[in-house]
Parts: sequence; structure tokens; C-alpha cells
Amino acid sequence: MTGRDYSHPGKVYVEVTATFKEDGRLIPLAIVWEDGRRFCIDRVTDIRPAASLKAGGCGIRYTCLVRGKPAYLYFEQDRWFVERRTG
Repeated sequence: MTGRDYSHPGKVYVEVTATFKEDGRLIPLAIVWEDGRRFCIDRVTDIRPAASLKAGGCGIRYTCLVRGKPAYLYFEQDRWFVERRTG
């Protein structure tokens, strides 16, 4: 990978199953967490360029509903990441 790699303890790079729609949109369908658990994305409610203030880095932010709760999923250059929950 070229470019910057922002390492931060709050940033978790994850495997994502996604699809391209006929109009070119990239839509995530599921997230595979670092321990192998798979979480289906119920719905994507928003897609916009944004920075992650908690974990650093920026890209396309997908606001997703996972198990009925909102979660941010970021597509940064050519990788997906989520913000690690604390507390």
C-alpha cells in the first residue's frame, strides 16, 4: 500500500463483505471482526467523506446499523476500519 498508514489503538482494520451496485456505489454487507465473528449490516443509512476523530484517518464513512445499533465503518484508501469501542 502506498500513502500514509495511521496506526492508532482505537482503529481496527476489518474484513468486509461488500458489493458494487449497478450505479457504481460500494455497499458493505457484513463485517468480520478481528476474532473471526461475523456481523451482518442491517442497513446503511449514510455515506459521506469524513474523518475518524476517535481513531485517526479519514475516508468514506458508512453509517451502518448492526444488530439495530449505529456503527461507523470507514473505507480508507483500500482498507476498511472501525473505531474500537472503549469502556
